Amino acid sequence: MPIDEYLAALSKELRGPRRRKADLLAEARDHLTDATEAFEADGLDRYDAEKHAVADFGTLEEVAPGYRADLAVSQSRRTAVLLFAALIIQPIVWREGAWSWNSGPDDPNPLNDLLQVLVRNVGTIAIAGAVLAVVAAGIGLRSAFVRTHLTRATTLFALANAVTIGGIGVLMALTSPHPSGLLDLSVVGTFVVLPLVLVGQQAARGLRLARA
Repeated sequence: MPIDEYLAALSKELRGPRRRKADLLAEARDHLTDATEAFEADGLDRYDAEKHAVADFGTLEEVAPGYRADLAVSQSRRTAVLLFAALIIQPIVWREGAWSWNSGPDDPNPLNDLLQVLVRNVGTIAIAGAVLAVVAAGIGLRSAFVRTHLTRATTLFALANAVTIGGIGVLMALTSPHPSGLLDLSVVGTFVVLPLVLVGQQAARGLRLARA
């Protein structure tokens, strides 16, 4: 099988972050090109040299699983970074007096107070977990053990936090002791719910890659 045909078939077998996928295919092409040139130096014509290079590189069934695992780790890293970015802005969103629904006269609401404590604790754990997941993803590209367990754990962690924190955020806005309106709820939707929905989407992609 010629190099171009082999790489086209390999590309169809792979799903995941496009940039990382392109890098993997470029690395494969460089390796195959070098091997082809070596076979040509031994006297083979270009076509036969490419066939030998591809045969030595491995069949799609042999090569694709390793590339899929690499892409799954890259996806988990992307998910963790997005989770961190979504959560790091939350103190601004919920800062006292920043918006009309958390400023002005304050009638104590025990449920809202509880939710505030809960979201701070959950958010702190989620931020720490996201940072650890980013670090682990870097290790996972080099360690088979970490790579095997990282993707599913990271995506489930991100998905659980996205659902939990998003739900708490909506409840906090609805139970706020301050008057709230459509504009205020739109702030929660834009800066809390929407980023966490994006996190959930990336986590779902990661789960699909982990099962591949």
